[in-house]
Amino acid sequence: MRRFIALVVALACCALPAGARTPATFGTLPSGPLDGITDVPGVRVAHVTKVEGTTIRTGATAVVPNDDVWYQRVAAATYDLNGNGEMTGAHWVDEAGFLEVPVVLTNTLNVGRVDDGVVSWLIAKHPAIGRREDVPLPVVAECDDQGINDIQARAVHADDVVAMLDAAKPGDFPRGNVGAGTGMRAFGFAAGIGSASRVLPKNMGGYTVGVLVNVNTGSRSELRIDGAPVGRAFAHDLLPVYPRTAGYVAPTRGRATDGSIIIVVATDAPLDHTTLRDIAKRAGMGLARTGATSHVSSGDLFIAFSTTHRYPRDGGITGPPLDSDTDHIDALFTATVEATESAIDDALFSAHTITGNRGVTYYHLPYDRVAPLLRH
Repeated sequence: MRRFIALVVALACCALPAGARTPATFGTLPSGPLDGITDVPGVRVAHVTKVEGTTIRTGATAVVPNDDVWYQRVAAATYDLNGNGEMTGAHWVDEAGFLEVPVVLTNTLNVGRVDDGVVSWLIAKHPAIGRREDVPLPVVAECDDQGINDIQARAVHADDVVAMLDAAKPGDFPRGNVGAGTGMRAFGFAAGIGSASRVLPKNMGGYTVGVLVNVNTGSRSELRIDGAPVGRAFAHDLLPVYPRTAGYVAPTRGRATDGSIIIVVATDAPLDHTTLRDIAKRAGMGLARTGATSHVSSGDLFIAFSTTHRYPRDGGITGPPLDSDTDHIDALFTATVEATESAIDDALFSAHTITGNRGVTYYHLPYDRVAPLLRH
């Protein structure tokens, strides 16, 4: 029964119309038609959202590079801006230079169960795994959603993940506090999943860069949107609610203080591991544009992959010649920075006000109140 329910949830999350989008696109490059990571051809996304009673506010989100990443491995690289977090499988990605599994995001204590679900899904698709073929090392990245979610419940189960991955598809998808972002907050506002894309001009290769974030980081005073000090304008307004009557005290130390962020970058530019690591590094510059300073307590982990530079399991390398033109690479850096900044803004504007465990409440950031600050 649980598998059936999880499948319904995963399919519903993919089928629902996307939430509010960032009303303005900041930067110098245009966005793709969806302004999301699925503007990169072949990329698929799915969520499973777990909202149960008054205590469970969590989920998982999957980014799948193509329709069979186990056999059509894609060039990839990771980068850790601050390592107070977990992205399993990252060592093998960087050793091999490719990604052969989906990238799945969830909460900190659910990493093991989500890992199990990814393995089960891959074995179901490829029964030779572990018998006549290699074994996978899943890439599962986490942020801490304790507070509004009872994280000890570890509410995302392996069969939820299998159903979610079965439901992954291209096209638009919901943003904000859905999937892995359900219980997240950033800069003291409800946040979670955000996404954006940028398209290079034809004379720079015409490539698309798409970014998906699970944002759960930053202090209120830090927040800047398109350079405007929005956080300071809301210094005493729409603050998170931690009811004393419930016996909950807002965290002041450790990983729960300033959260984390996971950034996934996809592109159709033919790039190898070395250049993709440089791309992943630039995601940190997009994060910095929002005012975040990567606190000691924050796990800021990034992964980038190319959908067109592939390493088929049966050998060889496929795809167009690698693009090493420095002007093109510089343009890809710009696209990554702009899409990352915009994806974080998207998470903030797409989220809704949410109340959960012990009455903890995170308020959404209303764009109509931010717009005058941006104009000014």
